[in-house]
Amino acid sequence: MTTSADDQQELEKEIEQTREQLGQTVEALAAKVDVKGRAQQKLGQLTALLKGKAAEASRQLRLQDRADQAKQQASQAGQQIRKRPVPAAATAGVIGALVLSFALVRRWMRRDK
Repeated sequence: MTTSADDQQELEKEIEQTREQLGQTVEALAAKVDVKGRAQQKLGQLTALLKGKAAEASRQLRLQDRADQAKQQASQAGQQIRKRPVPAAATAGVIGALVLSFALVRRWMRRDK
């Protein structure tokens, strides 16, 4: 009699495993058949990808605009210097003298310590 009880338990165990496998198979088939769900998932992925690319393109445009503005300002500064070279040279000379005097004062202060 124990054999038939063991056989019955083994049979119930096999039935439970078969049910689990069948459930997994049904879920896999349902996922494959769910065209709308898969399309929405793909749409979400593509949307995220496009938003990322749009943000990167926007950043690149802003950088390009800043570079263009810097070029324009440098060009204008160059034109101003060409128009009035003496004031520009005088300004550069004054700045150079200030830097030199600052360096000499620092050097002198270090020697005293």
